Amino acid sequence: MGHELAEGFLTAPDVCGITAIDTDIYGEVIAMQVITISKIPPQEIDSTMFTGGQVTRQPLVTKDMGQNFDMSNVNFSPGSRNKFHSHSCDQVLLVTAGTGIVATEDCENIVTAGDLIHIPAGEKHWHGATKDSEFSHISLTQVDSTGQQLED
Repeated sequence: MGHELAEGFLTAPDVCGITAIDTDIYGEVIAMQVITISKIPPQEIDSTMFTGGQVTRQPLVTKDMGQNFDMSNVNFSPGSRNKFHSHSCDQVLLVTAGTGIVATEDCENIVTAGDLIHIPAGEKHWHGATKDSEFSHISLTQVDSTGQQLED
């Protein structure tokens, strides 16, 4: 069919009928990729940054794939969340499933599939699932950005 890079990832030839794959000066593949989130195996996150239940991530766009963005689909079990934290860059969340909460020290907002949240660099916040719903969102940050946990 085409040139499969990894489970869940297809290059442009798979999608557009292109017969040749471009490479950069290092021989690395340069091609549009269509990523099917449901085909990317979830990876359990074992970190003190999360509380209340299981959280998994599905890496979508990594620094190995491009120079600008890190993007993951993050899946929260009911009642699980991350702790207060901040990022060195802006963060964008796109809710893909369930019902969740995004919060700052001053407010909490209920969010559902299709909602997009922009969190400015340095803003103290947390996000996670409500008690009675699973919750998933795509997280977009800048490659090599850093996060700081602000809650024990």
